[in-house]
Amino acid sequence: IVAAASLAHDLGNPAFGHSGEAAISRYFTDGDGKVYQDEMNDAQWHDLTNFEGNANAIRILTHPLKGKGNDAYALTYSTLASIAKYPCASIAGKQKGILHRKKYGFFQSEEESFRKIANELGLEKEGNEHLIYKRHPLVFLVEAADDICYSIIDLEDAHRLKILSYDEVKGFLLPFANSKTIEGRLKNDYEDDDAKIGLLRAKAINTLTKICAEIFYNEQDALLKGSLNRSLTDLIPEPYLSAWKAIESVSVEKIYNFSSVIQKEVAGYKIMAGLLEEFVPALIHNNTHYYKKLVKLIPKQYHTDLTDIYSRTQSVLDFVSGMTDLYAVDLYRNIKGISFPSET
Repeated sequence: IVAAASLAHDLGNPAFGHSGEAAISRYFTDGDGKVYQDEMNDAQWHDLTNFEGNANAIRILTHPLKGKGNDAYALTYSTLASIAKYPCASIAGKQKGILHRKKYGFFQSEEESFRKIANELGLEKEGNEHLIYKRHPLVFLVEAADDICYSIIDLEDAHRLKILSYDEVKGFLLPFANSKTIEGRLKNDYEDDDAKIGLLRAKAINTLTKICAEIFYNEQDALLKGSLNRSLTDLIPEPYLSAWKAIESVSVEKIYNFSSVIQKEVAGYKIMAGLLEEFVPALIHNNTHYYKKLVKLIPKQYHTDLTDIYSRTQSVLDFVSGMTDLYAVDLYRNIKGISFPSET
């Protein structure tokens, strides 16, 4: 279950990651999409102005596409619940200090689907005003796997991109090696620095996985009660915790703010916004020759028979958020006339 959830939980992240999410949100808060606010209720509008990849993953995994059958991915309830790090509606999310409400986990369109998942699994409901649940215990393992994988892999990538030196990355990963022979192996068994980092990466992930599994076991009472308000990686004991925090710090200071990374994010912001400016009004109105041409570029699986603005907007978001970075760039350049599509 945890392996399946770990593989699936990022499916909803749009091209360009958090920049893509921000671009989608801003299109509705400050861009052309603002004109549709009066056509939606507050909860629906909150979904769009705070677009969330976590909620989009639940939509992708439970929402059947047109012409693709009625079963979507047909994952088990336990797998779907294990993906929902923030099992609440958008209007109840963004609550500082409350781990399971830091963001949100499903759109209004999937509220009934998530209610069914929660009821079948007996997830504890919190309050009555909005749909809010406590986390499924396995969410904590999926979250830890995500944190460990990306934090460590980002270090390895930073070395390959020459953002960090070999000695810097080695210094961050060595505390997790847990081996008296590791220095000898690095010196005698490997000549290539990438291979050395690969060994340290594997050791670090293995150590952190075992630590978090032990924490999960020790915290099972709080997990089953839904009272644990900290991630497993926040509970890592010393001396590992200091080493973990050092990795988090360097990731923010040097990796995520590296010039080429920022340039890609800024470009992605413009590209995602540009695609929405074209396709949202086209699918909503579809009343001009130009709009009709744009709609033909949207695969039929993303079309909807529903006529309300919220549903039609979501159909566009299904299309745009499912693009890869390169596909989004190519499509943007082509429809904006920056480049001309090839005949092949």
